[in-house]
Amino acid sequence: MKRLKTLVLFSTMMLVFGALAACGNAPSDASKDNSGGGESVSGSIVIDGSSTVFPIMEALTYQYNQKNPEVDVTVNSSGSGGGFKKFTRGETDLSNASRPIKEEEKQIAKENGIEYKELELAKDGLSVVVSKKNDFVDSLTIEQLQKIFRAESGVTKWSDINPEWPDEPIKIFSPGHDSGTFDYFNEVILEDKPMKEGQNTTLSEDDNMLVRGIKDNPYAIGYFGYAYYAENKDSLKVLGIDNGEGKPVKPTPETIKSGEYTPLSRPLFTYVNLKSLKEKQQVADFVKFTLKNAGEAAEQVGYVALPEEKYQQQLDMIKEITK
Repeated sequence: MKRLKTLVLFSTMMLVFGALAACGNAPSDASKDNSGGGESVSGSIVIDGSSTVFPIMEALTYQYNQKNPEVDVTVNSSGSGGGFKKFTRGETDLSNASRPIKEEEKQIAKENGIEYKELELAKDGLSVVVSKKNDFVDSLTIEQLQKIFRAESGVTKWSDINPEWPDEPIKIFSPGHDSGTFDYFNEVILEDKPMKEGQNTTLSEDDNMLVRGIKDNPYAIGYFGYAYYAENKDSLKVLGIDNGEGKPVKPTPETIKSGEYTPLSRPLFTYVNLKSLKEKQQVADFVKFTLKNAGEAAEQVGYVALPEEKYQQQLDMIKEITK
């Protein structure tokens, strides 16, 4: 994956960089600086994992490098599962994730002597989208989503969901199986039942590939993190989701933060290798910088910042570990 994953996010990133440079989202006045520890640092940092978290981390990395050009930060995006595969073998310093680490991943880390800390960076609303060219659907129930995406449903056309909708095949675009976004969707919507595969289903860990596939096809549907919808809202339509209460709710910063957008609201994480944190000054410095500025970066790229005290609590923990 290229360092700059795509030019699709370029304009948003420029806004992020300017905002971070101006004011960082700091937990307190004492931490309103654009470096972690205030000392000159150098060395390398390797980060991999979630494509959902990627826009936040890419923005933070860019701004960090403006102040610390001697630190070489590599950010890749192989999905939460792909990132954890490398992280639990000790190949990366941080692992971005749109889901918590799984028990089997914890066991691999333990076997390899990898200790870590989980850090929450922001909140996301997993967004179900169609093309702006789709003029027949504005919301779906959980049951309808299950019929669209589950292999067992037998549904293949939009008219199978609603006879008033077009008699056209449903084109599905979904994150791949290494994605934490797929894992979350699988848990709360599919309920661990197999998803449809075949000629009308496209899987990819690259969310921008999913965006491109959906935006020009009126019969396509897919899902990904809210930031990717927010960046492409001129060509995508986000659907309201009815969780059984008869009131479809669309993801917005307000409904994600309040929990009203359920069950598709979720936390976003990065995991830091404790050995890297303790032994590499650049990693400790970068992690402190991340916790001081993650809220601002998250909001600029389309996610929801955590309460300031949450960032401060995590920052205090990191400072205690590294003192």
